[in-house]
Amino acid sequence: MASEVRGVIAPGKGEPVRIETVVVPDPGPGEALVSVQACGVCHTDLDYREGGIGDDFPYLLGHEAAGTVDAVGPDVTAVAPGDFVVLNWRAVCGECRACRRGKPWYCFATHNATQPMTLADGTTLSPALGIGAFADKTLVAAGQATKVDPSARPEAAGLLGCGVMAGFGAAVNTGGVQRDDTVAVFGCGGVGDAAIAGASLVGARTIIAVDINPRKLEGARRFGATHTVDASKDDPVERIRRLTDGNGADVCIEAVGRPEVLEQAFYARDLAGTVVQVGVPTPDMPLPDIPMIDFFGRGGALKPSWYGDCLPSRDFPLLIDLYLQGRFDLDGFVSETIGLDDVEDAFLKMERGDVLRSVVVISS
Repeated sequence: MASEVRGVIAPGKGEPVRIETVVVPDPGPGEALVSVQACGVCHTDLDYREGGIGDDFPYLLGHEAAGTVDAVGPDVTAVAPGDFVVLNWRAVCGECRACRRGKPWYCFATHNATQPMTLADGTTLSPALGIGAFADKTLVAAGQATKVDPSARPEAAGLLGCGVMAGFGAAVNTGGVQRDDTVAVFGCGGVGDAAIAGASLVGARTIIAVDINPRKLEGARRFGATHTVDASKDDPVERIRRLTDGNGADVCIEAVGRPEVLEQAFYARDLAGTVVQVGVPTPDMPLPDIPMIDFFGRGGALKPSWYGDCLPSRDFPLLIDLYLQGRFDLDGFVSETIGLDDVEDAFLKMERGDVLRSVVVISS
């Protein structure tokens, strides 16, 4: 029997979100019904509300979530009722050319639930990133629910579902940061701070945080930044070179999503260094105007990083274990906990740079 629950809906482009009754079907083949315990307010949700990702309104927002499996479809074996899970938007198919080549983190045919969630009047909802977790319950593909240690706080664990994993993976998976590397991270929001934390965890020698907000720069030190650069006052390229013996950083991570910042990251790296682009640009943004001879002559690599090139079944349990051991500070990303009614206000705080993450806590 379908469930009727509360959910946060984006009804139209640029319109304030509101709470509506959402009808969630029982799980069918390959699906899982999850009771959401906590869900982070990610910038991607705001992009959905503003029409920056698509126009399939109304959207059921929320995707950075943790909760408990209520029920599963008849053929589901990876998770079971009662399991504590973190939701992800990369349920790998196991069959596409990337999966067959042993690179499932590049999966080109990820799964979502087949059955739609609807409003009470039957209007079909588009769940954000195939999840829609600003709700008491949500229906996902079973592969979107990754079982982790239930000792973890849901408010912290759910952040692996998007921003924290994207940043950590940009440094460790895509950028391949290693012990003794020098690293520069441009943008110290949740994604950038997660990249800093990842670089610190694997033993980077120098980690330079770059931002224009002094409060964010101070916060970046908590996650392992050894130096900070206020790009509103100093040329970040020159400062990074001075902090790296005149060479530039081994790995530069762009976590803002702007062409001018990507250009700074390009020139702030060492010869044969790596630039990782994890900040999400808008569709109208061009690549920076970099002379082709500079691209050729500096060598190295320029890599986009989508979801931190993560494999949730591998990376989520690992990071939760590190969190429970006190080695990865997921709690530090939680700026505040709020209710479903507070999502619109949380968007405003995010735009002002007042928070790393507001996290919606949903009472059972």
